[in-house]
Amino acid sequence: MDRLFLEHAYISLNKNGEQLCGDRVEVKGNSINGGFTMVLADGLGSGVKANILSTLTSKIIATMFDSGMPVEECVSTIAQTLPVCSVRGVAYSTFTIINSCTNGDIRLIQFDNPDVICLREGKSYDYPKEEKIIAGKKIQESQFPAKLGDVFIAMSDGVIHAGVGSLLNFGWEWPNVVAYVERKYHHDMTARAIASLVSEACRELYLDHPGDDTTVAVVRVRRRQTISLMIGPPVNKEDDQKVMERFFSHEGKKIVCGGTTSSLVARYLGTTVKTCLDYLDPEIPPIGFINGVDLCTEGVITMGRVVELAKEYTASLGTRSDWVGKQDGASRIAQMLFEEATDVNLFVGRAMNPAHQNPKMSIDFSIKLRMIEDLAKFLEKMGKRVEVSYY
Repeated sequence: MDRLFLEHAYISLNKNGEQLCGDRVEVKGNSINGGFTMVLADGLGSGVKANILSTLTSKIIATMFDSGMPVEECVSTIAQTLPVCSVRGVAYSTFTIINSCTNGDIRLIQFDNPDVICLREGKSYDYPKEEKIIAGKKIQESQFPAKLGDVFIAMSDGVIHAGVGSLLNFGWEWPNVVAYVERKYHHDMTARAIASLVSEACRELYLDHPGDDTTVAVVRVRRRQTISLMIGPPVNKEDDQKVMERFFSHEGKKIVCGGTTSSLVARYLGTTVKTCLDYLDPEIPPIGFINGVDLCTEGVITMGRVVELAKEYTASLGTRSDWVGKQDGASRIAQMLFEEATDVNLFVGRAMNPAHQNPKMSIDFSIKLRMIEDLAKFLEKMGKRVEVSYY
């Protein structure tokens, strides 16, 4: 089980006319053997008040669960902490908790949100449920062993209400959501792709004007995949051999960025760099080819674009990623790091590139370091385990 990873993603659609979403998702950890908690909270109403309620609920529960507190204390704390709405006279936020146990079980704790859909081998799995009354609230709790390939889809009620009063008389009811994801699912879909699939269907049912805050949060049990990326040569030439040995000692796919770095890698592997002059994107330099390396690209310009894509990917509440399927260097790095990788090793050379000392160039070493720091931050926000090594 230590080779399994809980990949997660979520997408929210704001209620039409609202700047803030009344739903909130909070995630801590990514380990199947304990240390993972995802909370989806749906605050009463919409707008600022709902956003405050859901933010408090998700953060408090995620923090308490991450500290090992029992569910009874978490729910009681929420009941005593939430501010009371002056209009309705109640403090209210529904929530769904997906939590991993140290023995590899998955726990689901649900309060008034639509039931979590569990897909096992592409079909809805009827997991066990136990009802409890905690702090006056009817809580539904489940615990069962997770299996490789399991997918858990949590949602706010904006999903099952999609289309109500317009395309559908009673909205997109839960059984129809289940049937839809069973029909559209295939085993290599990422958590992000599944969240996009459901949220895009909701957007269409709402005719692009959501009548409620709508959130889809997905957890997928998958195998770990390590990808190592090297950019820049070592500051000391005598370290070349040692750094190359360490880089290639890691399992998984390898990405090499930069002309000088590519030459060093090719020499270490006893081969050459084959260049390509096809500009698949006019703004991104062409890729190269090295036997023994999965992807070889230009350095700083390509990496700058990757950082931009990472920023858009982590900030976007939408469902479209234009780089998916493209073959330019930046798009291919994005696909490997954002979609395939669970663990990322970044090898960053500190040697100055003579080409960047030209006064006409706007690139310097500090920019490269800042880009790597930003990339690592965005990858961690995606839930990746990231290790950065400077040499």
